Amino acid sequence: MTRLQWHDPDGVEALFGALGERILLLDGAMGTMIQNEKLDEAAFRGERFADHSDDLKGNNDLLTLTRPELITRIHDDFLEVGCDLVETNTFNANRISQADYALEDLSEEINREAARLARQTCDAWSEKTGQRRYVVGVIGPTNRTASISPDVTNPGYRNIDFATLVEAYTEAARGLLDGGSDLILIETIFDTLNAKAAIYAVYEEFERRGERWPLMISGTITDASGRTLSGQTPEAFYYSVEHAEPFSVGFNCALGADQLKPHIKALSRVADCLVSAHPNAGLPNEFGEYDQTPEEMAEIIEGFARDRLVNIIGGCCGTTPEHLAAIGKAIEGHSPRPIRSKKAA
Repeated sequence: MTRLQWHDPDGVEALFGALGERILLLDGAMGTMIQNEKLDEAAFRGERFADHSDDLKGNNDLLTLTRPELITRIHDDFLEVGCDLVETNTFNANRISQADYALEDLSEEINREAARLARQTCDAWSEKTGQRRYVVGVIGPTNRTASISPDVTNPGYRNIDFATLVEAYTEAARGLLDGGSDLILIETIFDTLNAKAAIYAVYEEFERRGERWPLMISGTITDASGRTLSGQTPEAFYYSVEHAEPFSVGFNCALGADQLKPHIKALSRVADCLVSAHPNAGLPNEFGEYDQTPEEMAEIIEGFARDRLVNIIGGCCGTTPEHLAAIGKAIEGHSPRPIRSKKAA
């Protein structure tokens, strides 16, 4: 990988320059913002999919095609409060997840158009403010796991294999890069074997193009045990993806900032690259909603910054532009975690 040149060397140099000066702000929860719109089935379908055979409500990624103005507005809202990095609306935009809606053949198109929307919005804000904004092409985990059997009576059974995952991730990566992503983020990793398939697919796509993009990797700690679903501690998770020479490694989702902090601290001790975190707005209540206020979350996040644990901070489930505005203020004046190696550069 390191023999490939950066796709945008000036952009990467500017990104590392900013990271050397301050903690960068990743955006918040696209899903939360969409849910707040309370869209009905017709809104998800739009004209193009009015006669589609399956129900489409809840397919947030499809809104990239049917409600692009909404997705652009959400990007705008996060950029307006100072976010440096904006994630594409592609968490489930892969062939495997889209099969639940009989839309698997749209995977590459959704990824490309989502990246294009984010690219246009970031470019507009970069020009408006003079502060460069970056598009993070998101590759989610899919709704299958390669390491764990879904059948408790048959531990050896798998409902997905490595090659199928690679195929799905390749389509997603191709669309994200064609659409203009500055970075790729493999996120919410609960099964590291899935992530390895995504890493393989992304690297193969880089090789085909003869250049590379910064690769962010973010796992998820699933419960109080402090491990991923496939059983890894934070340190083990890092060492299992270190070979990818990631731009950053971090954790997101599942936990609020308070619960996530010790795991980020453990990761920060061993990571030979940048460290990221985008926790939830606390833990969900009995209705599955997130009650942590922007002020409460920002106070906890300031501890991440004060202890110099992170280089990139953002929000996951339940976080809104108001949360990110408060977090942005909380991290002002705090130095980023020291970059221990130039391996990623």
